[in-house]
Parts: sequence; C-alpha cells; structure tokens
Amino acid sequence: MMGDQKSAGYRAVIIGCGSIANSHASGYNRTDATALVACADTVDAKAADFAERNGIPNYYADYREMLDVEKPDIVSVCTWHPLHAEMTIAAAARQPKAILCEKPMATNLGEAEAMMIACQRNQVKLAIGFQRRFLGAWTEAKNLIASGAVGKPERISHTRLTGLLNASSHGFDCMRYILGDPKVEWVFGQVERKTDRYERSVRSEDCVAGFFLFEGGVQASFQTDVVPENKWAFVQGTDGLIDFDDGWIRYFNAETAGWKDVEVEEVDAAAAQVGELVEWIEDRCVHRNEAENGLWTMHMMMGAYESARCHEVVRLPMQTRANPLDLMVEAGQLPVQYPGRYDIRSFLLEGEAMNLEETE
Repeated sequence: MMGDQKSAGYRAVIIGCGSIANSHASGYNRTDATALVACADTVDAKAADFAERNGIPNYYADYREMLDVEKPDIVSVCTWHPLHAEMTIAAAARQPKAILCEKPMATNLGEAEAMMIACQRNQVKLAIGFQRRFLGAWTEAKNLIASGAVGKPERISHTRLTGLLNASSHGFDCMRYILGDPKVEWVFGQVERKTDRYERSVRSEDCVAGFFLFEGGVQASFQTDVVPENKWAFVQGTDGLIDFDDGWIRYFNAETAGWKDVEVEEVDAAAAQVGELVEWIEDRCVHRNEAENGLWTMHMMMGAYESARCHEVVRLPMQTRANPLDLMVEAGQLPVQYPGRYDIRSFLLEGEAMNLEETE
C-alpha cells in the first residue's frame, strides 16, 4: 500500500482501549510510516495493560491531555459510538493530519455532520473505520461487477444479526463499495421494537428490514435480526450471480457451468487501512473510507428508521438530524411490550459496570 516513496514517520495515538483498538494498534505497528506513541482510556489499568501489550510508550486517563501533550499526526477514535462525535471534534480542534474513527460514524446525522464540519474547518482528513473494504473477497466482488462478469447488476440482498448500527452498518457500506459507491436515491423500511433493547448504550431495534434504490437502478433488500443468517451481500446481475463473505467468493454465469470459486488474496485489513491513510495524508490517493462514505451509511441507516417513523419512502439524503428510532420511542410509536432495559454489548464492559454511563 505504501508505494515506492519512503514516507516520514507519523505519530499516532488511540482513544479508547477496548477490543477494536487492538486492530488499530496492529495496523499502526505493522506500518513502517507510523509510530504508535500513546493511548488513552478512562480506566487507568486498561490503558496501562493495552500500552504494555502493544509496545506503546505512554498512556493517559484523559484523552484531551494526551492530545495536548503528544500532538499526534493521526488519531484513532476507538470508543463506543455515543462518544465518536465528541472525541472526533475534540481531536480535530488539535489539528492532526488525520482522524480514523470507528464505525458507525455516529448515532445520528447531526453528530455526523458536526464531525465533518469540525474536520473541514481544521483541515483534518477524516476516515471511518470500515476496514472490510480492504478484504480480498470484497474487492474481488467489486472487480467482478466492474468487469461485467455477471452482466449489469440488478439486485443485492444483505442479512445480518446484532443491530442496524452495529453489523448492518458494514453491510450497507459493503453494498455501496462493491457497486462503486453510488448515491442512494431512497429507502423504505420497517422496524419492530417490543423489548427495551440497546447496543453499546444506544437504543436498538429488535429487527428491521427494507429496501434501497441506488443511483443507476440497482435495487437492494436488507434484513437485520429477522433471520438467523449472516451474509454481507448476494448479487444478482443480468448474466449471473455473485456470492461472497469475508474470506471467500464465488460467481456463476453462462461460461462457468456452475459456481466458480475465486482465489482470494489474504490482506491485513488493519495495516492496509493505515497504509492508505498515510497515502491520503501525502495526497497520493483518496482514502476509500473517507467520511463522505461513512455519512452515506448514516443516511441509509437513519433513513430506514425515518421511513418506519413516517410510514413513507424516504428520499436521500434525508433532513432529519435526530435519530428517528429515538423519536419513535419517545413519541410512544414503539411501545415496549416486554419491559426491562438490556444491552447486547454488555459483555464488552469490565469490572462491575453494566452500562456505558457507569464507565464515564
């Protein structure tokens, strides 16, 4: 990913030392052009352990102190999504060269727009961590479609578990990526929420399903927590089919005489994501995870909620900047039939904490 030019060293820091931070640390440590110099977490012991395991010289309990002292070139935001906007805006104010924020970009469109404005105002490049765009199978699917191997794509389907903002954010991003990142014209969705379900302290639906229309005419369907199946995308073209997941891909057309497996290149997605970030900093490319793509995924997810709220097809980009699922719950449109709040990501917490607020 680095090309022929030898890059200068870029100082990187990580905010939040949970599970996904390990992927970011691996990416920085495996990229010659970056040096991971510090990390921050409100749980001091967690930050200390993370620093020791990843060879990081400094750690902090206050991420703003870390940003002020270390003056990094690159900042990774690896906290839960309710904190993404606050931390990205704070990091942008210190004017690093780039920020890599984990997915989903935010919890509503207002937050996502504020993140982009803060980065534009401070001339900071912002990428959203949809690292699967670097996987060999995903890129091969993109290349097969572009080459016409299955004719003109007409329909895509996506099914996933564990919440719209969680796993399905990858699925929505996947659909746009393999089609060449087209705009999305509209979304039509339906939501069920009979339990008081949360995901990383953000309200979550029990299940959601619907349809998209992409610019160019490709139609897509999606289901989250409706069926017990995980499939990033199944593509139907005028002349064939594509089926793939993270580590494999196969396609079918008139010439293959059945399904044909395609050899998939093994890619260190974490390192590739950082390597392309360095190239973007040096103006040698545009990062495939630039914030504009993360914002489109936000429009798709919030649009599905908004369609359920308003009982209509929602044209994108949409204008409601609050989270429509919150609006529905607070307006009594989705009354809880089985009371009792629970969080499907509570297992990620440590010690006695059972919700995000207890860790702040």
